[in-house]
Amino acid sequence: MNVRIIGVPMDLGADRRGVDMGPSAIRYAGLSGTLADAGHECVELGDVSVPRPENLDASESRAKYLGEIETVCRGLATQVEATIDAGEFPLVLGGDHSIAIGTAGGAATQGDTGLVWFDAHGDFNTPETTPSANVHGMSVAALLGKGEFADSDWAHAPNIEPSSVAMVGIRSLDDAERAALRDSEVTVFTMSDIDERGLPTVTEEALAVAGKADGMHISLDMDFLAPTEAPGVGTPVRGGVTYREAHAAMEAVADRLDSVRSMEVVEVNPILDSHNKTAELAVELLASALGKRIL
Repeated sequence: MNVRIIGVPMDLGADRRGVDMGPSAIRYAGLSGTLADAGHECVELGDVSVPRPENLDASESRAKYLGEIETVCRGLATQVEATIDAGEFPLVLGGDHSIAIGTAGGAATQGDTGLVWFDAHGDFNTPETTPSANVHGMSVAALLGKGEFADSDWAHAPNIEPSSVAMVGIRSLDDAERAALRDSEVTVFTMSDIDERGLPTVTEEALAVAGKADGMHISLDMDFLAPTEAPGVGTPVRGGVTYREAHAAMEAVADRLDSVRSMEVVEVNPILDSHNKTAELAVELLASALGKRIL
């Protein structure tokens, strides 16, 4: 494929600094060369412009920096849409998980779009329910037009139906978020499901859910993995998947690559990392998702 790499060095949606350096860390870990070795032509588009939080005021807000996040996500969605229109594959590097509003929203301009959400968290809060006011915990709710996102033309993506959304690896939910997911048509695979049935089976089921749409977007939060495997993430949660399990999941994605419109990897935090281990793992997993194999 012709892969266009788009960086989004944003931490406005998170509660700690550092994930804004994620795109640089992933590139430094050899992303372009690794994908080229896997047979892909890579074009580096640089980074979307992101305002610095030091110059902004997030006080008294139930969704911190929401206006600035909107601006970034609008620009990102335009780049993703243009990339797909050009017959190329958008690979987006985060940044915190609020960028998914722009990535998935841009992909969804092409028609019905399924969403596979590899994450420890559900990201299903709204400004009314959030305990933190951090937008990276609202991304899926925003895309589905929940709460005050219902009339938001930049966040709500009507071409993404809840019945075509599957979450994999979930193990940390707020009370209101848990209730909202139970009342929704979103398919949630928790770590208990993975323990009982294995990640390859669960991933295939998640891809089948998203595959009901005309195309799909893959969103990989590195806290999907256990912190022992990926220590440099914004919001680590114990009990995630192993190195080999994560590769098996991405290999399953590769088997459905003809249906995948776009992909992103998010929440790499070099400040919390050890010797760029998490960024290097992100590169390996992206290569597996895009078809690299051992043999």
